[in-house]
Formats: sequence, structure tokens, C-alpha cells
Amino acid sequence: MIKKEGHVHSPFCPHGTNDDFVNYIEKAIEKGFHEISFTEHAPLPNGFIDPTPQKDSAMALQNIEDYIHRLKSLKKEYSKDIMINVGLEVDFIIGYESQTKEFLNQYGPELDDSILSVHFLKVDNKYYCLDFDHHTFQKLIQLKSGISNVYELYYEMVLQSILSDLGPYKPKRVGHITLIRKFQKLFPEKNHHIKWIERILKEMAKRKMELDVNVAGLRKEYCGEIYPSKIVVEMAKQQKIPLVYGSDAHSAKDVGANYIEFEQHVL
Repeated sequence: MIKKEGHVHSPFCPHGTNDDFVNYIEKAIEKGFHEISFTEHAPLPNGFIDPTPQKDSAMALQNIEDYIHRLKSLKKEYSKDIMINVGLEVDFIIGYESQTKEFLNQYGPELDDSILSVHFLKVDNKYYCLDFDHHTFQKLIQLKSGISNVYELYYEMVLQSILSDLGPYKPKRVGHITLIRKFQKLFPEKNHHIKWIERILKEMAKRKMELDVNVAGLRKEYCGEIYPSKIVVEMAKQQKIPLVYGSDAHSAKDVGANYIEFEQHVL
């Protein structure tokens, strides 16, 4: 069985660390991985204004060529030690589908393996980064008149991301599908919204998409669980959706983190 690390960031992440690519790669080799996918946050769509205070949600467009070039070079250098995939974590942002498609048409041919995620929700013509901090999440709850409505909006956007036409280079893997639960210890939601998740997984299976089983939630103070939860993993297995481990590492030390928990989670 190929041991794959499918969700890793890099020194190009403005809200990550300065750890070099080599540090990530060497850590993956040390932990026995045969394959690693670098999935840096893709530049945000043309015209979209990052709502986070530091405007640091994604790498700048002017850095994309250097990012790809460096990874291609390392891919050759480490070809006998580990398979390195050049990838991106692409944000689905409602209203910016055409810009995202245009970006993917340009850079998609250079990519090996990418992730499609939802981080931004639109409420009253304004965008919010749902996982930025618990204050932003609380604001979303107030604006949507309850936490259940925030969950529904999130899952609706995840579904739209799967249904959207982003062209031939659209990522084949859906990222941290239950990211909405990042602050569940502060804002518990008893409704697991299974009907929404069933619809999402059904559409994923139809399109032969993969599911990012992301252990980063275990490292988050107010989450404490893997994205997605066990019940969603079981539903995905019933649909025969491939499950891909992802540490979502933003530093070299977190490459391969909680891999044992992942294995137990998907058994």
C-alpha cells in the first residue's frame, strides 16, 4: 500500500512558517511516506478581496511560477526517494467561478494533484473566512440567525463547488469537508446535517472525486476531531470514495502528524 501525504503547505504560505521545501520532504521520507502532495493555497481569484485582516489567506499570484518551478526541480532531485506532486489548494468562492476556471486553465497543466476547498462564505454581499478565528465564526452565526443556518450555507457551498464547472483542471479531491466544525467546542451543533452530506458524497462519487481526510482538526483547540468525522468517513466508504490522508501541515514538523489516528479513523 502506498503511504501518501496528500495535503501539505510550504514556505509560500503567507500564514505558515518559513520551513523550506526540503524540510517538508525530508520529514516525509523520515516518516516512511512514498508520496507527498504540496497543495499550497492558490492565489485568490482576480478581483476577490481577501477578508482576513492581514490579507494572508493565499500565496500571491506573482509567486505561482516560482512555486511550480521549485517543486519541479525538487521532484527530479528526490525522484529516487519519494514521489513529489505539484499541487494547489484551490478555493471555491461563489461568484468567482469564471476567474477560478481561467486560473486553472492557465496553470492546471503544470499540476499533478490538487484540492478543492471552501473557506469563504458570502453573507449580505460580504465575504467571511469561516475558519479564520472564533470571532468571525460567531459573527457568521449572528448574521445567519443561528449556527444551523451557517452549517447549511457551508454545505451548500461545498455542494456548489462539486457541481461547478471549473474546467478540465478542476481539483479531484474535496478538502476538509467538515471544516465548519472547527469551533464546535465553543459553538456546538447537534444537527450533523446528514442530508446535506449525503448529497455531497453522492455527487462526489458520481464525479469520481476523492475525499481529503484531514487530521488538522486534532490540532485545533476548539475542534478536537478529524475532518471529516467517523460517520462521514463511513458514508464515503459506502459510496466507494477514495480517502486520502492529509496533515494540512503548515510546518515541517507536522508532516505525517496523527497518521496512526487516520488509519484507525478509516478502518
